[in-house]
Amino acid sequence: MTDTSDWTLVAQARDGDEAAFGLLVRRYQEPLVHFCRRMVGSREDAEDIAQVAFLQIHRALPRLKPKAQFSTLLFGIARNLTLNHIRDGKRRGRNMAQSLTRDDETIRTVEDSTGRPDRKARLREIQETVDVSLRRLPPKFREVLVLREIQGMDYDTIAKVVKCRKGTVKSRIARAREQLRLTLLELGGDLL
Repeated sequence: MTDTSDWTLVAQARDGDEAAFGLLVRRYQEPLVHFCRRMVGSREDAEDIAQVAFLQIHRALPRLKPKAQFSTLLFGIARNLTLNHIRDGKRRGRNMAQSLTRDDETIRTVEDSTGRPDRKARLREIQETVDVSLRRLPPKFREVLVLREIQGMDYDTIAKVVKCRKGTVKSRIARAREQLRLTLLELGGDLL
């Protein structure tokens, strides 16, 4: 059943096959949580958002039509939920202090095979500078950069997820890369 298409699984789930829906969840859970984590900064919040996205998809099963890739629909729902979360967090004054480049709440560093303490410390500083720089990107730039560079989506799919034109996606990615570059230079020009 591993090569069953997403829309075939949706049709089976619509007919009451919960195992088919379970397979969809297993297929997309980690990529979806990963995307949400990069957007909201917290693994716990990302898991909650992904769960709500799957719940919304499950409730919408009778109305779902294969007009686009299933993943595009799912990531579009998750995108809207993450943007709402970010917006609501700003209203409540929540701080987005968690790392956007780590999948858990523990501090991880880039491994250095040479074992030199000075090199390890430098790599840790660079990693922290990249984390801060990513957090400074506005959500509309961060989302397209994460979808492209981390999730590996093509421009057309990203355009469908974020509901804008392909040219806008390319422009936002270019601006995100430039803002990231400038922030990296500002924060850690001597490190890079």
